[in-house]
Amino acid sequence: MIGLSPLLQKATNLRFYLSLLDILSSTAAVSAKMQGGSTGIVYGGLKYQARCIADVRADLGHTSFLAGTLSLKEENEVHLIRLLPSGNEIVCEGFFYHQNEIWDLKSCPYDSKILSTVYTSGETYGASIWKIPELNTQSNSPQLEQLVSLDEHTAKIKSVLWWPMGKHDKLVTIDERNIFVWNIDSSNKIAKVISQESVGMLHNFSGGAWDPHDRNAVAAICDSSLQCWDLRTMKNTNAIGHAHIRDVDYNPKKQHIVATAEDEFGIRLWDLRMSKIPLKELPGHSHWTWVVRHNPEYEGLILSAGTDSTVNLWQVGTGSEDSTLDSPQNRRIRQIDPLLNSYTDYEDSIYGIAWSSHDPSVFASLSYDGRVVVESIKPYTQRK
Repeated sequence: MIGLSPLLQKATNLRFYLSLLDILSSTAAVSAKMQGGSTGIVYGGLKYQARCIADVRADLGHTSFLAGTLSLKEENEVHLIRLLPSGNEIVCEGFFYHQNEIWDLKSCPYDSKILSTVYTSGETYGASIWKIPELNTQSNSPQLEQLVSLDEHTAKIKSVLWWPMGKHDKLVTIDERNIFVWNIDSSNKIAKVISQESVGMLHNFSGGAWDPHDRNAVAAICDSSLQCWDLRTMKNTNAIGHAHIRDVDYNPKKQHIVATAEDEFGIRLWDLRMSKIPLKELPGHSHWTWVVRHNPEYEGLILSAGTDSTVNLWQVGTGSEDSTLDSPQNRRIRQIDPLLNSYTDYEDSIYGIAWSSHDPSVFASLSYDGRVVVESIKPYTQRK
């Protein structure tokens, strides 16, 4: 066998040591306590900018999240990260190659190995359902397995919605012009559109949420309104008008109640049965309020995040107030500021937040610079 030349041997050794150094530095960045008195734990394993983070609801017994990157280099990844039972360390269970920029990321609520993404490919948008492969020591970044491509859209797709409360054979997708309902069979890699409706030429959808209390109800964000759609008839049944909404989230503990993140008003809570006037208003953020999330277990706890590099924890509608939430005398707007805490250890806009379904006292936030921070809110929790 012919041996390597000394020069080639040195180059080979150099590449090896550089690769090893890169792995070690990435591992060191994965989990570290934040400084400055914060209780948050930082995951620094994302190499690129990012906007999307999702709770892995189906990962029973673990606090797990998925995070997806947004790089023009077409070297994007989905990271599966997990909080260890000790509660003071995050580990990366695996990261998986996803070529295109990720603009929307959801974990399947009944199968921890399945996820959906909305992504850009050149000038076009696409959406797919993927399966996380078995981890292979031969590959540092294995390719996600594409189960289904949701390719019936002709307009720019904005969001994929799974019914959040468990196994369901339907999926909802929203593009700028239409709402689609799909019949999904992931095991056989089949997706079929069973109904579709347009918002009309004068309007645009930008996202939405699926009602956890009703499989047939979806709230869709449309220009300066929030539209409520019945998936059986594919008709708009109700609307909240004159609201420039960026995000909407249903209250998982109380039917008909939603929270909206809005440009002008910050955060508002609504009863969809009486949608002319909001139930409550919260000040929101000093810049755009981008995302809002109800806690899955603790009634009245709400997270919000925005482009002011801050995550806010709010307490609204607990105790005796809750029982009178729907009474006529409470229909007036209540200007309150029940801010429990502001988390400010960020240097960039925050577009993604997610509560843990396994431990609802824990949430993860993702800033645009690709930093994930996991926080505990146990000092503020009081079970009803």
